[in-house]
Amino acid sequence: MKNHLPTDWKMPNFTDLSEQAWVIPPIVDLCARLREPGHQAHGTLASEGQAARKNGILHVVLPPDTNPVLENGSLLKGLREKAYQDGGIHLHILGALSAGLEGKQPANLAGLKQGGAIALSNANASFENDLALLRMLEYAKTFDLKVFFYPNEPSLSKGGVAHEGYIASFHGLQGIPWLAETIALAKQMLMVEETGVAAHFSQLTCRTSLDLIRFGKERGLPITCDVAMHQLHLTDDDIEGYNANAYVLPPLRSNTDQKALIKGLKDGTIDAICSHHEPLSGSSKQAPFAECSAGISNFDTFVSLGCKLVADGILTSEELVEKICLNPAKIAGIQNYAQIGGAVAIDPTLAWTVSKDAMHSQGKNTPFMGRTLTGKVLAVDFD
Repeated sequence: MKNHLPTDWKMPNFTDLSEQAWVIPPIVDLCARLREPGHQAHGTLASEGQAARKNGILHVVLPPDTNPVLENGSLLKGLREKAYQDGGIHLHILGALSAGLEGKQPANLAGLKQGGAIALSNANASFENDLALLRMLEYAKTFDLKVFFYPNEPSLSKGGVAHEGYIASFHGLQGIPWLAETIALAKQMLMVEETGVAAHFSQLTCRTSLDLIRFGKERGLPITCDVAMHQLHLTDDDIEGYNANAYVLPPLRSNTDQKALIKGLKDGTIDAICSHHEPLSGSSKQAPFAECSAGISNFDTFVSLGCKLVADGILTSEELVEKICLNPAKIAGIQNYAQIGGAVAIDPTLAWTVSKDAMHSQGKNTPFMGRTLTGKVLAVDFD
C-alpha cells in the first residue's frame, strides 16, 4: 500500500488493501455542475453528490449558473446543508460576480461573502463591456474575494460547437478558434494585474493560454489555473462521426494543444485538474451534434483517467495527489481540509468497463462508454 496522506492526517480504517493500492486524501473538484437547483432532469444533489462521494470526491466547487442564479448569500447555507444531507459531500459555492450573471452590475458581494461564498464567478456568461468587468474586479478586491474565470470571448465563439480546424470543417461544424479563449484570458490577466484581485482560470484548453499563464506567474500575479481531465485524454479527433458524447464547451482542441496541456501539467504551469462534470439526460445527446447539449459526465471516470496519467509517466502518483487533492484545496480556500479529514483507497491496476450500470452518476453522457479503463476507487473513509 502506498500512503499519500499528509503526515498530520488521521489514518483511515481500511482493511485488506492490496500492495499496489494508494491511500490519498479526499479529492477536491474545482468545477462540477450538479444540476440542482433548476435542472433536476439531468441530476440532483442526491444523485450527483453520491456519485462524487463513491468516486472519492468529497469536496465540490459549484459555479453560480444554477436556476435561480447563486447571487443571494442567504440561500447558500441551505444549499450546502442539502448537498451534505442528500449527497454526503461538502459543497463550496462560487457566488455570482454580476447581478443575474448579466454582466452589467455587480451582485451583492457583501451578502455573498457573509453567506460563505468561497469566491466569485460569472460562469460562462459574458460582460456588458470591459469597463463593467474592471469595476466588478475592483469591487471583489475590496471584499478580498477570489474570482474564477472561464475565459471566452463571445464575439469569437458564438454559435461554435467544435475546435476551429480540419475536423470541424470536414464535418461542416461551426468552429471556435483558440483565440476566443486566449484573447479573453489576456484581458482578464491585465485586469488582475491592475486590480490585484486573486484569480483562478478554469478549464484552459490551448497552448497560447498556458504561455500567458507562465508569463503572468513570472510577473508575480496572484493567479492559478486548472484543466479539465478529459482535455488531457481527448482531442477534436474524438468528435469524428459526429460523436455527440464528445461535444463539450470549451471544445476539445487539437493534438498540439493537448501536448501543450500535458507539458504544462508536468512543469507545474497547471496547478490542478478538475472534472468539469456535466451530467445530462439521455435525450440531451440524441439531437444532431450542433443541436444537442454540451457536456460530459466525468465523476465516474475521473480517478481512472488520473491513474492513466501516472501509468503513462506524465505524473507521479504524488504529483497526481497534488493536482486533484492538495492544490485544489488551497485554491478553493478550504482552511479545514485536514480537520475534515477522510481518505480514499484506489487500486491503480484494477480494470473495469465503462457502462451505464457501472456509472453512479445520473448522467450517462460520456465518450468513454464501452471502453475498458484502469484504476478504480476501492473504498472511501468519510465521516
